[in-house]
Amino acid sequence: MSAAIWGWLVLLFPLLGSIVIGLTFRSVSDRTAGRIGVAAILLSFLAGIGALVALQGEPSDARYATSSLWDYASVGDLEVDLGIYVDPLAVFMVLVVTGVSTLIHIYSFSYMQSDQGYHRFFSYLNFFVFSMLLLVLAGNFVLLIVGWAFVGFASYALISFWFRRSTATRAGMKAFVINVVGDIGLVLAAILIFRELGVLDYRAVFEKAPEVFSTNEWTIVAICLLLLVGAFAKSAQMPFHTWLADAMEGPTPVSSLIHAATMVTAGVYLVARSWTLFELAPSAADVAAIVGLVTLLVAGTIALVVTDLKRIIAYSTMSQIGYMFVAVGIGAYSAGMFHLMTHAFFKALLFMAAGSVIAAMANIQNIDRMKGFEKALPFTATMLVIGSLALAGFPGTSGWFSKDEIIDFALYRGDWYFWVAVGCYIGAFMTALYSFRIIFRILPGKPCPEAEHLIETGHVVHAEPENPVTGQPEDYEVGYPGEEHHIAEQARGMRFGMAMLGVLALIGGFVQIPGVTEVIAHFLEPTFEGSPLAAMHPSVGKAWLGLVIGGLIAIVGIAVAWVLWVGRPSIPEAARRRFRPLYVLFLNKWYGDEIIDFLIVRPVLALGRFADRIIEPYVAGGLVSGTTYLVRSAGVAVRDLQTGMLRSYAAVMVAGVVGIGLYFLIRSI
Repeated sequence: MSAAIWGWLVLLFPLLGSIVIGLTFRSVSDRTAGRIGVAAILLSFLAGIGALVALQGEPSDARYATSSLWDYASVGDLEVDLGIYVDPLAVFMVLVVTGVSTLIHIYSFSYMQSDQGYHRFFSYLNFFVFSMLLLVLAGNFVLLIVGWAFVGFASYALISFWFRRSTATRAGMKAFVINVVGDIGLVLAAILIFRELGVLDYRAVFEKAPEVFSTNEWTIVAICLLLLVGAFAKSAQMPFHTWLADAMEGPTPVSSLIHAATMVTAGVYLVARSWTLFELAPSAADVAAIVGLVTLLVAGTIALVVTDLKRIIAYSTMSQIGYMFVAVGIGAYSAGMFHLMTHAFFKALLFMAAGSVIAAMANIQNIDRMKGFEKALPFTATMLVIGSLALAGFPGTSGWFSKDEIIDFALYRGDWYFWVAVGCYIGAFMTALYSFRIIFRILPGKPCPEAEHLIETGHVVHAEPENPVTGQPEDYEVGYPGEEHHIAEQARGMRFGMAMLGVLALIGGFVQIPGVTEVIAHFLEPTFEGSPLAAMHPSVGKAWLGLVIGGLIAIVGIAVAWVLWVGRPSIPEAARRRFRPLYVLFLNKWYGDEIIDFLIVRPVLALGRFADRIIEPYVAGGLVSGTTYLVRSAGVAVRDLQTGMLRSYAAVMVAGVVGIGLYFLIRSI
């Protein structure tokens, strides 16, 4: 079969899975619904492999396929097909999204078993994957916007999954609203593209753009900046980052899915897909790199001080996505996509391991309460260490190869990009520090009561249900987490998903070893053909020197983490007292929520209150009342003239004729 047919099958399976699970929630068991959900994503992954094989059978300059089901819109000069575009970049994203999502679905099969919304969960999960795949396979900017909006809605449904939790519903709305702001930027960019080029299909846009726009022309810069608004909002880059940590209100598999290989990487994909436009607007590309750098540093500082386990990992996601934006902003497209892939492996693994630990803690997420889990959860502890090593960029792990390839490219470009590389190295040190802060805080030492109970009895502690953020009591039967807490040591599905990701986190980087293998770069080469930046490569010697430097930074960071939280644990407390203003700044997330509240939320609310008190009753109400009075008065006047007397009508007619005659007489003088 052709790559296009495989592409349609990639979309079909998760959509069917979502519909079937949603319609049969009364007639099939939970386990059957879970099997349908897992099978749908697995079949989509296999279809992605079929598309890969079909593309690889074509010559390098013909490794793309387009297909359209029907005209999506046809108005005047606007022609938009419901079509897909299958090329190496799309297939790469499909394989990463469906592959990791399959393992997350398998993990969820066990993790969510006692939840009252099991059917609903898998229906939402399948729909989310379908939406992300539609975004990836869209053949034009209109269908991209449709997939973009679907992902936003699906993320809202999953973040707010435990809908009786006020914190969850607020987090879902926050994510939805911020993403809608990004959607507006994307829509405006598409409007400008159509106005200037008259087309919206990818190939037509990218072929015509160099003929119409000159480098850094204001129109193309505006288009790319608007695209970045959408990308930053979806990928939680500053200043649109505040929704990401709150999204931890969703179930742990949702955190794993959204923050690993799917939603938060959509912005990186968009910039990589639109590389032709961004190379015509290098100023906008620099904005992407700078914002990515600032985001990765800010997120790293926050991750060093927060104590919620899932939020630490969430801020690390924000930081690692920053690396990817640096990559696509400076032209290291293949390196950015490579890090996207490895990040999907180790970040999904970290969230899964965190879910196992939190389940053993009876849903407590505060690392200050955790200790001694290397004995209580040996398998989970091993996976947590593997994920943290890869995140820190420890030599030999997947993160080591992918992260340092980005930094090497920045050094190779020179000029001010040298300082971008320096910032990335600082971020790498912080990454090693906060990733092993997790390890050294919760694995060694005397087991906490929950870990001790698990060691002694072999059973997980079951506490009274409460919201881990607010401490409010909850009822399992009205939309909260199930009363059972499943851990990887006792759930085969959880263990399988984590084990597969653990292997990939360790060896996934071997596909891109400098001077040895260039699998990702060669595979993506047809997509970025024609890009002078994509053709640039540091020498093998400099690449290995960069790997050595990156590996040493990771080792030093891990060693410092050991000193701070194992060797001399009094140092962090002393540092908090000595540098309290900085500690408070980081703990309050650089006051991002407060700044947005002051600059946007409060003014909008004040404007709304003003409109409610003044404009609505006096302006809008007065206008309506005045119009009503005028119409009523005119009606009364006309009604008074209707006397029924012939002489009155004749008098009015004569007066009218005389008036008209006088008007024309005066005009003629």
